[in-house]
Amino acid sequence: MNYVADENRYNQMPYNNCGKWGLKLPAISLGLWHNFGGVDVFENGRAMCRHAFDLGITHFDLANNYGPPPGSAEENFGKIMQSDLAPYRDELIISTKAGYLMWPGPYGEWGSRKYLLSSLDQSLKRMKLDYVDIFYSHRPDPDTPLEETMMALDQAVRQGKAIYAGISNYPAEMAAEASQILKGLGTPCLIHQPKYSMFERWVEGGLLNVLEKEGIGCIPFSPLAQGLLTDKYLNGIPEGSRAAKSWGFLKPEQVEPAIGKVKQLNKIALQRGQTLAQMALVWLLKDPRVTSVLIGASSVQQLDDNIAALKNLQFSKVELVLIEQILSDVKSDQSIIQPKANPIPERKTPSRGDFMQDLAKKLDRR
Repeated sequence: MNYVADENRYNQMPYNNCGKWGLKLPAISLGLWHNFGGVDVFENGRAMCRHAFDLGITHFDLANNYGPPPGSAEENFGKIMQSDLAPYRDELIISTKAGYLMWPGPYGEWGSRKYLLSSLDQSLKRMKLDYVDIFYSHRPDPDTPLEETMMALDQAVRQGKAIYAGISNYPAEMAAEASQILKGLGTPCLIHQPKYSMFERWVEGGLLNVLEKEGIGCIPFSPLAQGLLTDKYLNGIPEGSRAAKSWGFLKPEQVEPAIGKVKQLNKIALQRGQTLAQMALVWLLKDPRVTSVLIGASSVQQLDDNIAALKNLQFSKVELVLIEQILSDVKSDQSIIQPKANPIPERKTPSRGDFMQDLAKKLDRR
């Protein structure tokens, strides 16, 4: 039977502007980082995408390396588009990214124009799309001039292969510079995708202020701290969890000190009539600078549970004070589940003045 979207799909979901721009995203968006790859059950991913759209989730976020294996999430999403979602293409916001390793050799990762544009072409083929709505630089490149990376995003938009440009994992100062470059090129930065949760608050050290000043939206990934901000860890580290695996992002030595905070936060969530995960999502959405939160899911039921968070978006002053007391050391430490990121090495870039003169000449020739 052919898929027909729920006619009431727009009745409950709030939609927020990306910064100062006209594009709106659902308060909750679906990321395909996990559970949509070639090693996963295709029909489960298909059911989640269809159900997400029925719930008003119009934004599906991918990257070239999502899987595993890398590229397979885009391939599977392309199949779902063809079988189910193609009639609704104009109602969807589909994003992809490039920045991490995709193929061998010097042109298979980072931020060169060669890599970014080649990767976008490959992503479009895998998803069987003519264009994506948002194309991101997935991470800063210490060895490529920021101007080159931003000019590649601008070129993708001008070629009609993307409608908007975005950046991900850029620190505050570099995000501000990237925004200025893109403005000069005539393709403003729409949105930034940083890692942000109750347990990872580095964006509050300046990035959110930059995004507000520049009129850029914010869509945090890992809002549940890799599952730590769920009821999974209330009784310690369960066998088979991410923290129990030696190769995972969460390490036992990082998780164990946080479990006490998880228990305290869970008490507040229960008093609000929410799960800890639901409260963690709306805690991010309380900030008007946050456009949407990017969730992962392993089942249709998990999607329903996350969407139910939107039934209570308000916090009392008492709740916010109690939460801040629990998280007081997180704010200063930036993160309690991972060590601070190393500063990005100095980039080899031409002088700002030389670049702007060259840019003016290029724009005059257009």
